[in-house]
Amino acid sequence: MGSLTYFDFLAKFGVGGAHPGGILLTQDILSKEKINDQSVILDAGCGTGQTAAYLYQQYRASVIGLEINPIMVEKAKDRFEKLQFPISLIKGSIEEIPFADHTFDFILSESVLAFVNKPKALKEFYRVLKKGGRLIANEMTINRPINQLEAAEIMNFYSVDSLLLEEDWRLLLQEAGFHNIEIKAYNLPLSHGNQTPEFNFSKDFEPELFHVLNEHGNIVIKYQDVLSYRVLTVSK
Repeated sequence: MGSLTYFDFLAKFGVGGAHPGGILLTQDILSKEKINDQSVILDAGCGTGQTAAYLYQQYRASVIGLEINPIMVEKAKDRFEKLQFPISLIKGSIEEIPFADHTFDFILSESVLAFVNKPKALKEFYRVLKKGGRLIANEMTINRPINQLEAAEIMNFYSVDSLLLEEDWRLLLQEAGFHNIEIKAYNLPLSHGNQTPEFNFSKDFEPELFHVLNEHGNIVIKYQDVLSYRVLTVSK
């Protein structure tokens, strides 16, 4: 696979709503929260800005996007400028969020926590949330324990340091200090894909990225009974 990763593919193809369930599931989850035009929201790992744009469009909330990938940052910036949405965009890591304590009413994390140092990022989420603030996450989860060989193949492809069961997520959230922990499984397998894919191609994307896309398809099919995701909603 060379040095190109799943993240290079997402960035160069400019995939919007790459997380399971896509933007439709996001809209459904957000509709159950008390978001309004007074809400201050951090879209942590905002990618190309699809959800951040929706949050402003739908709720007129104050939205801040935080993203570490420079290609994604550019694509999100272009999106917000074209739409003329007043969304702040910051290049940075969710492991060191450049904001003061008690800043946000909501934090949204869509397929982001799985790829970082989870205890560190959750501690940061807890810190920057206001008291009573809400964290809404949609994260990769395995349905059952798997052997080392299987785990290595999945972890290597996605460049993750661990694969978590539902109980592992619950424990991590509790340890970070969160309460009202709700974890939901939706019956959409990863292979179901995203009903509304959105692409914003880079001019210079490498042909090998099609190999990464193909490999992703193979992983998803091979591990369809194992690889899943959970929607995690918690309060500070």
